[in-house]
Amino acid sequence: MCPVDAFREGPNFLVIDPEECIDCTLCVAECPVDAIVPEDELTAAQREYLALNATLAKAWPRIVEAHPALPDANTWAKVTEKRKWLETSAGVADAAADLPGTAP
Repeated sequence: MCPVDAFREGPNFLVIDPEECIDCTLCVAECPVDAIVPEDELTAAQREYLALNATLAKAWPRIVEAHPALPDANTWAKVTEKRKWLETSAGVADAAADLPGTAP
């Protein structure tokens, strides 16, 4: 789906690496829950996700192949305030351990 593999996968959340993204918008139409918004169309409330995506994209692994939807995807699609459920610690710790010069 993404021609430059800009998606990263965390424990329970996906992010788009803003440094890799070429703003082609192919992913916007592909997202089944309309969770992807072009940067120039972000609301003030959504702007925090730019920095969050940039930070987490450095720590989480690149997604290079399609995955099936999680079993509870339809339930989560109806949840509006997902930010409080974001798990970052384990994903960031796991990814940091793989960086050169970082002790496990």
